Amino acid sequence: TLQPIWEGLAEHKWSDGQLADLDSELAGLNFLTDYQVAVRGERNLEIANIEFIRHPRGELHFKRPRLYFLMPFLSVIQMLSDLSGGKEMPTGQLAILGFGPSGWFDQNELRLARFDTKWYLPVVDEEAKTISQAKIHAANAALKQEIRYRTPENVLETLFIPNWSSAAEKFTYAQSSTDLARVAIALERYRLTNGNYPDSLDALSPQFIEKMPHDIIGGKPLHYRLEANGQFTLYSVGWNERDDGGVTVNSGIPPTKGDWVWRYPQK
Repeated sequence: TLQPIWEGLAEHKWSDGQLADLDSELAGLNFLTDYQVAVRGERNLEIANIEFIRHPRGELHFKRPRLYFLMPFLSVIQMLSDLSGGKEMPTGQLAILGFGPSGWFDQNELRLARFDTKWYLPVVDEEAKTISQAKIHAANAALKQEIRYRTPENVLETLFIPNWSSAAEKFTYAQSSTDLARVAIALERYRLTNGNYPDSLDALSPQFIEKMPHDIIGGKPLHYRLEANGQFTLYSVGWNERDDGGVTVNSGIPPTKGDWVWRYPQK
């Protein structure tokens, strides 16, 4: 969705007023906050799925705990199979869960809620506007340990709990791309006023951008340099947390190698 902005900037099509409006729109996007909203929403959905299993309503209209010892086993297995995305189904443990105490369901819900809250939510620091690779790696390691063994107290947790590392990458890439676009807009506004691009990003704030975004990966300033052809290179260090000098690697979206770069073609 940023492609039209990129093309307009590359061809100098936008007026200063249009650029100011674009910046205002982009400034309202906060994908790091959206990440935490998504984690909380997923946490609620996981618990709701378990509550559905506790009190299933299907063609047979069984409702627990009135028929506590009966679980519409086949329909629940089918539902879980659809939701698990091809994970191996622990049918024996699910059957035991259907005949066991209701506290087992409570434990599954509690473990899910605790894990999301302890490991996935802190990945993003909303106040500092950064995302922590170390916390993502720690969450991945904790997840492997959490689902290593299945018991009636965590069998539903092992089926429902997602791995948020891939989603975190996408939220990070979206925010970083938005920030780079805003800085590129400020650079174009500077060029319209002064006839060229500045020597450093320090010249942009507050006249052309209210507050300069930093690199959300690591929290340091974004990298910027003028090129010999009068263009510039602007970039984040990217998912590998390493300054590769503005080198891009086309390895998917988001790229996990190389820098996340905003530059224009040579003319």
